[in-house]
Amino acid sequence: MSGKAAILVTGGAGYIGSHAVLALRDAGWPVVVIDNLVTGFRWAVPDGVTFVEGDIEDQPLVEATLRAHDVKGIMHFAGSVVVPESVENPLKYYHNNSAKTRSLIESAVRCGVPHFIFSSTAATYGVPETSPVREDSPQRPINPYGMSKLMTEIMLQDVSKAHPMNFCALRYFNVAGADPQGRSGQSTAGATHLIKVAVEAALGKRSHVSVFGTDFDTPDGTGVRDYIHVSDLAAAHVLALEALMAEPGRNYQLNCGYGRGFSVLEVLDAVDRVTNMKIERKMEGRRAGDPPALISDNQAILKAFPWEPRHADLDQIVTDALSWERRLSEIRGE
Repeated sequence: MSGKAAILVTGGAGYIGSHAVLALRDAGWPVVVIDNLVTGFRWAVPDGVTFVEGDIEDQPLVEATLRAHDVKGIMHFAGSVVVPESVENPLKYYHNNSAKTRSLIESAVRCGVPHFIFSSTAATYGVPETSPVREDSPQRPINPYGMSKLMTEIMLQDVSKAHPMNFCALRYFNVAGADPQGRSGQSTAGATHLIKVAVEAALGKRSHVSVFGTDFDTPDGTGVRDYIHVSDLAAAHVLALEALMAEPGRNYQLNCGYGRGFSVLEVLDAVDRVTNMKIERKMEGRRAGDPPALISDNQAILKAFPWEPRHADLDQIVTDALSWERRLSEIRGE
């Protein structure tokens, strides 16, 4: 063992959680994963990582795990993430993302876990009044997904005042790509992320890519988003953990993005470039609640942590996503 404290990763068999597990392991941290495998995959957890199949709402299981491994930090990724589904089934999101997280935080307090890192989202800002979006922009979610995540941020603020626990909430922008070494990637069937959908189309798994909205007030009329490579995002979590441990009285609520955006058409052009082929594009109407542009102001995280994005190139993000999609076909025997 490295002498470092054990870290619990909830949802560690999922997309972003599995990359955080890899980043922690690469940095020498002992890792324990809890995942109910509803959307995660057992094979996504590397050999040598303690895996507990279960739900974060199962307090006896969670607390036994925290105590058995003397866990000193939690990285919390478990939850539901599909915005349209949250509108159709809000109670699912308030249960999975808010109520279950409350249960997890209570278990952490009971077991004296001093550090908590939360996977939040730019969806907590709703439709921002300004772009790029700063951390002090009003948080006015326009869907239950964003609201369920904001509720957790509020819970963590309150708990950190009442108990010896500090936290970091990282507000993700559009996460994409896959581990450059091919160890993990976005594996969920029916995922709605644009780059995932586009590489599936490039490999013949989809007939086309739908472009939702061509009349936004953006340079080419399509929505502009800040795409961040999942491995850079995972690296930010490890730095957040180190920062929380170095200054136990301090909390962070930070944007995670590159501070620049690409339109839907620019992303599809990048996929065409990388694959040297043309994906069929189907122009459709806007989806409810889609802002024209969502770009992070990332100055705060660059000042707070020694974070240096290493994969901030759209073509590389697409290349890594494509490589993973091919590998996933082999894993599944497609």
